[in-house]
Amino acid sequence: MKPKFTVTQCPTCGSEAIKRICRDVKDDWRGQIFTIPRLEFWDCPNCGEKVYDAGAMRKIEEYSPAYASRHRKRKAA
Repeated sequence: MKPKFTVTQCPTCGSEAIKRICRDVKDDWRGQIFTIPRLEFWDCPNCGEKVYDAGAMRKIEEYSPAYASRHRKRKAA
């Protein structure tokens, strides 16, 4: 899938080494560990900045327990 936008320079440090990656991301929210499979985002190896497009943000919301009540309401409607 072709990205909808391209990041050529890190917005934090200005590095041009930023690159698009796709990998499983593990995170936790209030002690609840969760995994987002095959998340695509831009990652800067120099400063650690991560840039997410709208699709990546929707996927994060889908898997994060922080948004669980929102998803239950949406499914009930």
